[in-house]
Amino acid sequence: MTQGEQKIVIESVPFTEVAEALRHTRPFAETSPEALTGVDRVDRIRAEAGAVLAHAGEPLRYYCVVLEGEIRAERPEPDGAYTLVGVAKAGEGFGEAPLLTGKSHSPFRIVAAQDSLLIRFSDQDFWSLLACCPAARAVILANMAQRLQSYQVEALHREKLISLGTLAAGLMHELHNPGSAAKRASSQLRLNLLRLQQLSLRFSDQPKTRVQLDCMRSLLEQTLKGCHAPAMSTIEQSEAEEAMAEWLSAAGVENAFTIAPSLVAIGLKQQELACARDAFDAPSFSDALNWLESLVSSVTLVCTIEESITRISELVMAVKKFAYDEKSPAKQIDVHDSLQSTLTILGHKLRLKGIQVEKEFAANPSVIHTRGSSLSQVWTNLIDNAVDASPANGQIRIETWIEPAIAPGSGPGPEAGSGQLAVCIEDHGAGIPAEALPHIFEAFYTTKPQGSGTGLGLEIVHRIVTQKFGGSIDVESTPGKTRFIVRLPLEPLPGSASCTLPTC
Repeated sequence: MTQGEQKIVIESVPFTEVAEALRHTRPFAETSPEALTGVDRVDRIRAEAGAVLAHAGEPLRYYCVVLEGEIRAERPEPDGAYTLVGVAKAGEGFGEAPLLTGKSHSPFRIVAAQDSLLIRFSDQDFWSLLACCPAARAVILANMAQRLQSYQVEALHREKLISLGTLAAGLMHELHNPGSAAKRASSQLRLNLLRLQQLSLRFSDQPKTRVQLDCMRSLLEQTLKGCHAPAMSTIEQSEAEEAMAEWLSAAGVENAFTIAPSLVAIGLKQQELACARDAFDAPSFSDALNWLESLVSSVTLVCTIEESITRISELVMAVKKFAYDEKSPAKQIDVHDSLQSTLTILGHKLRLKGIQVEKEFAANPSVIHTRGSSLSQVWTNLIDNAVDASPANGQIRIETWIEPAIAPGSGPGPEAGSGQLAVCIEDHGAGIPAEALPHIFEAFYTTKPQGSGTGLGLEIVHRIVTQKFGGSIDVESTPGKTRFIVRLPLEPLPGSASCTLPTC
């Protein structure tokens, strides 16, 4: 057969014809041909460099040993590119992992990196090898363990990168908005200060009486009280601005309709400006009000800059907590703070879909003592999934509570002998199909459309909650409501988060 311009030649040959060549490979170095009972014929495959032996998603029910050349396993990416995940060189075998883990399809593309010669065993012959050849069985199982461990490490790292990538666009938007607001306010503040200086020079040309000074001092105190007046409805604000503009215009104030909104925004009313109107002549009163408005506007702009920088600082702290989540071996973690940081980072995605978040943080205490880490990654995956499942303008509910400790030995599971902090994340989407519920925590299983999900998020969430925190995670789903309930021990349990492998 041919694969594009690259040829693949497959021929069925007696096992005895290739037995001696297999003795020079790692799986069969300690196995005599006589021990390979039950294997009569095998496939001998010659593949030119670049030939694809199996595409991602195709059945992969065989075990291969490379006699010559090199075979690569590549993962397809959404952009059409391929990422190398493993290599089998001359003398090495591959294909045992799907057979031993019960996977009927490979998530990878298998391609010849060089002109290669392989021996292929069927799945029945593979099981015969494991049964009759202890030496080959030991090598094959060791290879599978090493391969799975390496892939789990890569999958965990990849999933966190995917989570960070999902957040990146929203985070940039979040940083852009307050940054742009601060930039605009700074530019306007510079113009205001120049205008304020010109008005001050003009306003100070004439000496002021005690009454005039007392009136302006009172207005300054009112102006500098805060950044904003009490909130008004749109109609109330419009009516107040129109009334103020008409009053200023009648008093002969220059730019009456321009300065009225700023004076209303700071909470000034006509009766509070009456003292200035009575104390100054018309030209001086106009200068006094324009000077006051310029000062009011400057104070408001300073408040805008302060709020924008505060918002940026909050975002930076939220990202810092996410990226460097609980690095120390043992520490206290405020679960409410961790949830709020995740919501801050996901804020843009929530607003983009019009999702309202209802929070009921009833857990007290909200701090857990643990050696676990990556808690923010748990919330990010669960909340992000809830957003994806929710309809536009929907609602997500996040609830926390404390479940009291029970006596040791009186119940199974991590809650025995330890109080737990429970976190429930609920959405009102279509729900998870009943047939999918038993599989949602399995690696590579996803109910999302092809290309929309990796099938890794919930598997890693389950691993973090159960292995790192010694907790549990349950799911309840019906059409219109899905609830993920995470339970975390308030105190670390003996043996929890004790795994030292990098996959844990």
